[in-house]
Amino acid sequence: MIHLKEGNKAPDFQAYNCLGELVSLKDYKGKKLIIYFYPKAMTPGCTTETVNLATHYDLLKKKGFDVLGVSPDNREKQKRFKDKYNVPFSLIPDDEKKIIKLYGVWGPKKLYGREYEGVHRTTFIINEEGIIEHIIKKVKTKIHTEQILSLYNI
Repeated sequence: MIHLKEGNKAPDFQAYNCLGELVSLKDYKGKKLIIYFYPKAMTPGCTTETVNLATHYDLLKKKGFDVLGVSPDNREKQKRFKDKYNVPFSLIPDDEKKIIKLYGVWGPKKLYGREYEGVHRTTFIINEEGIIEHIIKKVKTKIHTEQILSLYNI
């Protein structure tokens, strides 16, 4: 699963967001970047997490962070999700799971005794130089912004 560790250089990527704009890790050089991986747009936990980050996006920006969401949904579903919840940051449809696998968040999961492959809800906080400062594996969807800021005593 997650092979990356805090202190590692964040894997570079290049992908189109749900609006068709090319996004890469290099675009965020000089800023702290929150990349959060979520299993499926429009589901309760993923919606709660995304809305929490979107609601507090101005505060995060003020504190020097930018945000990027990645899920294995297709472009159309990500676009509907972005529009429905007024998400102010980029959402990347990674239906080929290139970024998801690059960051090591794809793997076996269990739900109601059933095993399947899926995205493990994980957040990476990358510093201004592209180094992973924090990895949050136990995301608290309702208070994710607070969870992130508490890592910096903010």
